[in-house]
Amino acid sequence: MSLPDELSDPARALDGIRAAAGRIAAGARRTPIVPSHTFSAGSGAEVHLKLENLQRTGSFKLRGALNKVAQLSRAELDRGLVAASAGNHAQGVALAARIHGIKAVVCMAANATPSKVDATRGYGAEVVLHGSIWDEANDKAKQLVEQHGYTYIHPFDDRQLMTGQGTVGLEIARDWADVDVAVVPIGGGGLISGIAMALKAHNPKVRIIGVESSDGPAMKRSIDAGRVVTLDRIDTIIDGLRVKRVGDLTYEVVRDFVDDIVTLPDTQIFDAVVWTMQYAKLVPEGAAASPIGALLHGLVKAPAGSKVVAVLSGGNVNLDQLKGLRWN
Repeated sequence: MSLPDELSDPARALDGIRAAAGRIAAGARRTPIVPSHTFSAGSGAEVHLKLENLQRTGSFKLRGALNKVAQLSRAELDRGLVAASAGNHAQGVALAARIHGIKAVVCMAANATPSKVDATRGYGAEVVLHGSIWDEANDKAKQLVEQHGYTYIHPFDDRQLMTGQGTVGLEIARDWADVDVAVVPIGGGGLISGIAMALKAHNPKVRIIGVESSDGPAMKRSIDAGRVVTLDRIDTIIDGLRVKRVGDLTYEVVRDFVDDIVTLPDTQIFDAVVWTMQYAKLVPEGAAASPIGALLHGLVKAPAGSKVVAVLSGGNVNLDQLKGLRWN
């Protein structure tokens, strides 16, 4: 497939991303970008962190949901929304629906993080648990569209979602104009697609590096194959990275505008969660810590002195396991 005009060139995409920024301004936070002195001292690069873990709902996903819902017709809104999600898109859609005063149904895998399920219900959405991965929950969502006529909101393969997520890149460009490298997690590809278009429009020479779990690298396998592929199996347990098949649109954008994709195993990503808590005093979820893991393990090649931003995409960690432990 070919990209629509507004996604085929970053300069064209930038107009949509700027418009999205205006649409979501009342509902989403402009999150900070902060220096990591520990990282910078150890890597030889100047490293900053973009803190989408501080976004409302704890994730960047709210941006795309707000942008999408703001452009639906009255008839589409009145039918109610349905989405499938590992948890963060669920909360974004639920809050966007509440802001607009409409119904939302969210299908989540039966093994979804309990705190994400509870938060989604807390925003007012009805939660349907189905399957063990996003793809199976998504099949259930499409079934509900057929049964009830809901308006379906895809979590990543949608141009309005992607331009909404692109506001993360727009903020990076405005707050740190001379950034050289952006390191971004890849699940379905919506976040890195939006960020790549925003930053490439600002500076075509900026390098965009995607990070996946090597236990389920759906985007890297697709790029290597020259087409979108569906993984036979997926072993990653990190919900934000657990996708068997990336989007058709996101594949095209990543192929054209992302410079490299690196992978590392879940164990190293979870080590990066703890590292970030210890040294950056921040709480990222697994997917959000994958850029940190890639930097810690030397997977991101950047000349000494490069200005590198790592996007911490969310902070919705299940902390139930920590209850009852002692802390200083």
